[in-house]
Amino acid sequence: MDAATQHTFKAETQKVLNILTHSLYTHREIFLRELLSNASDALDKLRFLRNKGESVRDPELPLEIKITVDKEAALLQIADTGIGMTEKELIDNLGTIAHSGSEEFMKDAEAAGVEEQRGGEENAGDAGKPASSAAGIIGRFGVGFYSAFMVADEVEGISRSALGNEPPHIWASTGSGSFSISALSPDDEKAPERGTVIRAKLKEDAREFLEKYTLEAVIRRHSNFLPFPVYLEGEQINTTPALWREPKFSITREQYNEFYTYLTQDTPPPLEVIHLSVDAPVQFNALLFIPGTDQDYFGAKRDQWGLDLYVRRVLIERSNQELLPEYLAFLKGVVDTEDLPLNISRETLQQNNIIRKISQTIVKQVLNHLEKLAANDKEKYDAFWNLHGKYCKFAFNDFANRDRVAPLLRFASSAAADALTSLDGYLERAKPGQKAIWHLAAPSPEAARVNPHLERFRRKGIEVLFLLEPIDEFALESLGKYKDHAFRSIEQAERNDLEEFPDMDETKQETKDLTEEEQNAMTGLIERMRSILGDKVKEIRTSERLPGSPAVLVSADGVSSSMEKLLRVMQKNEQMPTKILEVNPDHPLLRNLLRIFRDSPENPVIPEIVNSLFDNVLLLDGFLGDPYLMADRNLKLMDKAASWYADLLKV
Repeated sequence: MDAATQHTFKAETQKVLNILTHSLYTHREIFLRELLSNASDALDKLRFLRNKGESVRDPELPLEIKITVDKEAALLQIADTGIGMTEKELIDNLGTIAHSGSEEFMKDAEAAGVEEQRGGEENAGDAGKPASSAAGIIGRFGVGFYSAFMVADEVEGISRSALGNEPPHIWASTGSGSFSISALSPDDEKAPERGTVIRAKLKEDAREFLEKYTLEAVIRRHSNFLPFPVYLEGEQINTTPALWREPKFSITREQYNEFYTYLTQDTPPPLEVIHLSVDAPVQFNALLFIPGTDQDYFGAKRDQWGLDLYVRRVLIERSNQELLPEYLAFLKGVVDTEDLPLNISRETLQQNNIIRKISQTIVKQVLNHLEKLAANDKEKYDAFWNLHGKYCKFAFNDFANRDRVAPLLRFASSAAADALTSLDGYLERAKPGQKAIWHLAAPSPEAARVNPHLERFRRKGIEVLFLLEPIDEFALESLGKYKDHAFRSIEQAERNDLEEFPDMDETKQETKDLTEEEQNAMTGLIERMRSILGDKVKEIRTSERLPGSPAVLVSADGVSSSMEKLLRVMQKNEQMPTKILEVNPDHPLLRNLLRIFRDSPENPVIPEIVNSLFDNVLLLDGFLGDPYLMADRNLKLMDKAASWYADLLKV
């Protein structure tokens, strides 16, 4: 080895290196990502030159990266067979902090008229882009190499250029303000055949990076999709291909499924795959999956949704939530772009304009895919909706796209026991002259079907949507209308809203009208009920909306029961609301109660029946004040009813 020559860094080295090694990067493991990215760049440069027809050293040498460790010497070695560096390039590239050899290489390539696109014969997965492209080069800032000093006391860079006949040279530094350069004999055991070897003597507190499992985890986390094989102690680590870079026609569904399992650790295959290669308005590739299993991103996994963001195959951020609106939180996948502006550490974004454009394009493409799925495969779309529809309803906040999402919404309805319906399907079945899309919020279809408010609509044959999720009513309220049909709750329906529609049940038994005397008695009964219920109700009045139920609770301000409950939860108000009680004077229960009242206005059974009736309508409205008191009242009434029936049997 020739005598080493000493050089000083061309910067305020002590200050800059201190910033680089202590403040620039969030996690120390990032040093491995940076060194592997540099190695990948060196291989990309060599491939670029070779594909241009230039003569390089040992052209048959495979393009690869090898990582080895020497635990006894505390040495971590990363070797590539890339373009390598001459003595001058070692001084320029490693001796000048923030001088990027890769950036300079890119400028030279552009000046030579080479189109900046990723590609290559040996990287045919890059969507068929030209082999002469150099856009796959990652480095831009010229500081990544110095991240090695976060974990190393000493760093050596041994390099042999692939161009010309210059001997290999070794660059060495402790990061204290100077570095040395010396020539090596081509036969020296340290000298590579071609390319660069980085040898880092690790600090005492960084010996974890001598463990294979630690290195493997870091590689898989940050550099698993580099376009060249990465070997760790002879074993290739990055065996999963970057499928998003491959042309869609060359990928099988099995490959997509395998990649999905690798990405999510979810064993069942995805329901749908969306593979995007976009050139405008922003160039990026994306591979998106609609999971085939239910997710819980509004509960236990509240902060675990988003897409993995890559720049030139290198992971920048996992679960980036700026790439998706919340109503597409169910999507899993990766986005890889070429020129996303990052800060110097490549860990955070400089500004979000490009991210917003990528997000807008993703939303558009995903909605296109869902529209086609809904039109062409109803069974699969219904399966999608049952799994992830709860998220889509939050699109009411996206004013740019909510009108596109509206036709994708699905609801249970009174028209079918188990099937889902779209808003378009509802309108196809609507009555001639029907101006509203009627809905009812309920915890289940069964609860909706026994709701007293539904009776008039059932009698008229008017379909009602069942809103089974708390978000449903917010979504429809925000939309306001669909194709000039206003969304309305059936609780808000007035008598004249349905008058023009004839009854569907022509065999319905008409109840005998009350006589004038009975009407007066009914007025007295209602007053008696007011005295029994007191301030539990705002008012009691006869109803014209109840053909089959004895009573119903009605909001005085027109707010639906479900919306009222949501507002009370948000206000942390646990008191039961005071509503209007409407009673049906034609119902057999009210007629029998009227007979008892006429016979004996102070009969003690009247309060029991009235309170029990109120318990039931309160329960149907979604409230239950005192279940023990309700159970006790019901048991007493059942006991009396059984006694009366037993007495009748004796007669």
